[in-house]
Amino acid sequence: MAPPKRNLLATAQETSSPPASLDDGHAIALVRGAQGKNLYLVELPSNNKPLLVQLASRFRSQIWIKRGGYVLVDTTTFLGRDNKLDGEIVNVVRDEKEWRKQSYWPPEFVKKSSYPEDSDEEESIVGKMPPTDDSEGED
Repeated sequence: MAPPKRNLLATAQETSSPPASLDDGHAIALVRGAQGKNLYLVELPSNNKPLLVQLASRFRSQIWIKRGGYVLVDTTTFLGRDNKLDGEIVNVVRDEKEWRKQSYWPPEFVKKSSYPEDSDEEESIVGKMPPTDDSEGED
C-alpha cells in the first residue's frame, strides 16, 4: 500500500522554505552524486574532501536529489559511531533562489552564469549572412 499523500505534501512543504538560521553542525553542501541507496557524496564549501552522507528516512522514496543540487547536512549525527558515514541530509534545497537570499548561504556557492561574460574571442558569426563576393576584395 502506498504511503498517504499527506505525508508527501508535508515533506514537500517543509523543504520549500529555508530555516531562519542554521543549527550547530549544520552546513549547506553541494551534491556530487549518488553512491548507493540513500547515500550521497557531497562537498562542503570549506572542505574540498567529499563527504558520504545518508538521506534522512522521512525523505526516502519521497524526494529525489539530483547531482549539482544543494542539501542541508548535519555533520554531528554520526560522530559517536564508527562507520564510513560523515553526516545526514536533514533538508533539501528546493527553492534555491530563496535559500541564496539567506545570510548563511556560503559565498563559495556562487551561481555561475551559463553565458560567458566578456570573452576575448573574435565576434561570433552565428546568425549573420555570409559575405558576398563584392565585399571580399575588389581589385
